[in-house]
Formats: sequence, C-alpha cells, structure tokens
Amino acid sequence: MSDIIQLLPESVANQIAAGEVIQRPASALKELLENAIDAGASAILVLVKDSGKSLIQVIDNGKGMTGTDARMSFLRHATSKISKADDLFTIRTKGFRGEALASIAAISQVELKTRRAETETGIRIEIEGSEIKSQSSCSCPVGTSVSLKNIFYNVPARRNFLKSDQIEFRHILEEFERVTIPHPEISFSLQHNDQLVYRLEKGTLKNRIVALFGSKINERLVPVEQQTNIISVHGYIGKPEHARKTRGEQFFFINGRFIKSAYLNHAVQSAYNQLLGSDSFPSYFILMDVDPKTIDVNIHPTKTEIKFEDEKSVYAILRSTIKLSLGKYNLTPTLDFEQEMSFANIPLKSDKAFIPQPTIKVNPRYNPFGSDTKTGALSSGKANWEQLYESHKSLPQAGETQVPLIPVTENRNPVPEDHSFYQTHGSYIVSSIKSGLLLVDQQGAHERILFEHYLTAIENGKGASQQMLFPKTIVLTTADFDLVRELMNEIRSLGFDLNEFGKNTFSINGVPADTGDSDGATLLEKLIESFKQNRSELRMETRENLARSLAKNASVKPGKLLNQMEMKDLIDRLFACASPRFSASGKHIIATLTLQDLENLFKKQSA
Repeated sequence: MSDIIQLLPESVANQIAAGEVIQRPASALKELLENAIDAGASAILVLVKDSGKSLIQVIDNGKGMTGTDARMSFLRHATSKISKADDLFTIRTKGFRGEALASIAAISQVELKTRRAETETGIRIEIEGSEIKSQSSCSCPVGTSVSLKNIFYNVPARRNFLKSDQIEFRHILEEFERVTIPHPEISFSLQHNDQLVYRLEKGTLKNRIVALFGSKINERLVPVEQQTNIISVHGYIGKPEHARKTRGEQFFFINGRFIKSAYLNHAVQSAYNQLLGSDSFPSYFILMDVDPKTIDVNIHPTKTEIKFEDEKSVYAILRSTIKLSLGKYNLTPTLDFEQEMSFANIPLKSDKAFIPQPTIKVNPRYNPFGSDTKTGALSSGKANWEQLYESHKSLPQAGETQVPLIPVTENRNPVPEDHSFYQTHGSYIVSSIKSGLLLVDQQGAHERILFEHYLTAIENGKGASQQMLFPKTIVLTTADFDLVRELMNEIRSLGFDLNEFGKNTFSINGVPADTGDSDGATLLEKLIESFKQNRSELRMETRENLARSLAKNASVKPGKLLNQMEMKDLIDRLFACASPRFSASGKHIIATLTLQDLENLFKKQSA
C-alpha cells in the first residue's frame, strides 16, 4: 500500500498561509507599511490604483537591504526581528512572524527595489507566485520600494470575493489611519489613482489627528496622560458634548500597534458614565506603552488581539485616567452649593440701577361677561362657545404624540373597530379580542411598519423628504464619508436630501418625512452606525440593511405615550404589513393570551 501523506510544495504552503495574513488589499498595505516603519523610515509614500486591486506600492527611505536579505525576505519565517523563542517576549517591532512578504509574493506579482546607504547601486527582484523571475542591479535611492500588482491573480476565487472599489478603498483608508496615528514623527503620503488623498507632515500626535480627521476635531479633544509602573497612557479623548452616534473615531494602540479590545473599550465607556447616552460613543485616541514581557501579541496573524498579564489593573488605570481628565478640564457636571440661583440676577446695593417699586394696574371698565374684543374677554354667547370648542378640538392635546402616517393597503386586524386600546409601561399595547387578549410591542410594531415602507421606497427609488428650515452640516471620518457616497442613491431614496459640502462633509437639506422632528445629522450618524454593525454581524443585503437601520432608529421608543387614535392606527398598519408578527430584527411583536390561558392562571392561584 502506497503512502498517502505528502509534503506540500513551498508555493502551495505559502498560498494557504496567505489566506490568514492577506485577506484583502488593505491587509497587504498594512504589512508593507509596518515593514517600512521597522526599517527606520522617516518618510513613506503610498501609491494605490483601483483600490489596491491593480497596484499597491510603498516607498520608504529606511535603511534598505542587501541582495541576500532581499531574497531571504520572501521566504516564510525569515525575519530580522527575532532569532530565538525568548525574543517573543521582548517584541518592540511591528512584525516578527516572517510571513508577510512570503504571503504577498504567493498571491501577487511583486517588484522589490532596495539599496543601503553604503552601496552605490541597489537590487531589483521580480517575483510571481513565490517564484523569483529575475534579479538584477539597479539605480534607486536609499531605502526600499515594494510594488504589489494584481493581487490574487493566481487565486481567482479569492479575487472574485473582493468587494467594490469603494469598499476596498475604505478598508485601505482605515489601515492607513491605524498605522499613521501612533507615528507622528514619520511623514506619510497617500495617492489613489494619481490623486493625492493625504499628505501628513511630521509633527505632534494632535497635529496628526487633525490632519486625518479635519480641523474641527481640534476643539473637541482633551489630553489624557498618566505614568504608572504597569502602564503609561497618553493621547486624547473627545468631549462628551461632541460624542458621535458612530464608533468611527476610536483607537487603541499598544507600543505603537493598533489593537481591538472590547474590554478596554468598556473601561472608556464606563469613565463617561452619566455623561453620555447609551447610543452615543466618545472619540478617543489612546496610546499605551507597556513592558513587552507583560503582553502576548502572538495570538492572531493580524496581530490586533493582545493578552495582558494583568488586564484588570490596566482596565482600572485607563478608566481612572480618563475620569481624571474629564474632571480636570471641567467636563463633568458640577453643582455649586454656595450659589443661590434665585438671587443671581438681583443687583447689589452698590449698583446704581434704579429698581422700581412693584405696582398693580387695574382696569375699572373690564367686564368679564361682556364681549369687548379689546380686552379679549369671552362672551357667554352660544356661537362664541362653539367656536372655542371647535378651535380646542383642532389643537393637539398635551402629551399627544404623532406616529408617522403610512398608507394602509390591507387590514387583517383581529381587533374589532369599536374596541379600546390600553398602553402599559409606555411600551406595550393591550386590547381584547374574541379569543382573549392581544399584546403588541409598540416599538417592534412601528419598526416593522417603517422597515417595509423604507424597503419599498428604496426599491422604487423614491422616498418622501421633509425639507429642513435650516440645513445642517455633518463632518464624517474619511471611511464613513466614502461609505455615504457609495450608498448615496439608496440613502436619497429613503428621503434624505444630501449634498457634498467640502472635505468629508455633507450638507443635510432634508430628512425622511416620517421621522418626525429628528435631528438630521444625528439620524444620519445612527443610520451609518447601524448599517456598519449589521453588515459586520449579519452580512445583510445593502437595501435591507439600510431599511432596517433607519427603521430601528426612527421607530417610537419605549416610554412614548400614545393616545387611542395613535394606538389604533399603529395596530391597523401593523396588520397591513406582509409579516406583522415579527420585527425587522426577527423578534416577536405580537403575543396572545387566550381565555383558557387566563382561566388556567387563576386556577393555579386558587390551587
């Protein structure tokens, strides 16, 4: 019987490994940028074409490589960062696995040019599919230039799974931001399709943040800084009043490396406790330095997950540091018990202002039973009384809320026309039906109604818009700005009236007509955040995602009191929906208690 286990060829093994390291063009850019930083570069230029599908080129002025080093760099597990296992606990560099260039060379056509300062000529190497095609001397400046062309050209299945140019370029921008923020001492430039996107000069951390996210963010930031034996923290946090409805501007860095940590994010959110609503997210750019021996970065090939030796202490220090900054810069609400506001506007005795003595004016000719129009007195006449009643009926009652009206196509409502509705705890609607009791979740019901309405509006390409008296502007991150541009047709179909208004800025002239008095900028931010969350967690189709996101944010919330007419209208429109029993998120909207259920409840109690 012949043996069946075989050793895979190096090229095949590299392609398999590349699937973990290089997931999309942005992943390759991240690896190339980190290599340039590790090489000691002070200036880095990035050239991108077709969102990285055709070309990603990174040019740096680092120390360069010799010819032997250049060839060795494309072999798996070949690295200059570590030499023994103990070095894993003293890592200060970005890379250390020795997998990045080998993975890139396995799935693309690569050209490398590099020269060290002590040599007069450089080395040029061409590689395709892990195979070296040519090597020769060339004339080039000190440093390294790596050109990655036609990514996944030899793995068509992976290339077909790449998203649109807008989505792929948005991922490139995200990786570019994550690498450039913790290194303000290095100048970076990014060009896409021969157009300059960023030119980031050397400067301070705050200069770098402003250059990436716009000048308006300058006045929204507060510095944080703390030195301890366990961890050193510095950076900036956003003022509570400028909290966003999206999570875009939230960055953690450990020893200059971008990380994702829900645990540390919770520490930041808890520091803002009672300062922000549950749907608001503060901005933060927090850089932390720790002893490499106390962390483990060798968890995932992307190196964005880190384990701390004493994560509880890190959590407590980070939370306390942020609370200290919020208090130090008077961003937390304070009460001055020495001040009595009732006397705040009364002039002191030394003031020369004359305070007149209070007087009472009486009109001796006023007759409360007359019809004097000059005094505005009400007449006891029948005609005037009817006019008063009619005008009173036309005004909205105190506490009355308006549920947006959407045409009803078909009514399958089991509740008789003459039955009353009751609202309990501001969240549920109760009514009696022939078989017992009907209970409806009012938010879920309204969400279902709006979801189907918005989905129809997107499919038809036309949604009603309510124009705003005073248009508002909203400044987004570069990634979110590109996302809105990508979804512009669908967003306008929902009823938003948007126009570009400068770099990363939109002017909002109108909002969907059935969103009430919602603030346009806040509603758009919530729509973006919900859309991104649904896309990452549920991978929903774009139109359904947008309709669900807006329905969730525009629906009536728990605690909203509804009158009889509004409750009846809501129930009628719910049962006119295609799927009235489930919300857009799949939760049950309707529950029934039959007469038998009620009878059984009382039997159990009596027993």
